[in-house]
Amino acid sequence: MLWQLMQVHPGKTIGVLSGLILGILYIWLGFLNTLVILVFVSTGFYFGRKYDNRESLTDVLDRILPGKFTKY
Repeated sequence: MLWQLMQVHPGKTIGVLSGLILGILYIWLGFLNTLVILVFVSTGFYFGRKYDNRESLTDVLDRILPGKFTKY
């Protein structure tokens, strides 16, 4: 049933499941710990997306922190 729902309404299903997981984390861990987890997950997603798109991670890091990752 979940697979059928995922095929028909993928955005709504992912949104509801994400909200459920975040709600459980909020109740279980508290607001600040949940916020820290979200920051780490978002950062991992961002770098993972860049890696999947075959972008150079050093270029991405150089845009974030200019001059720190440039090789001369």
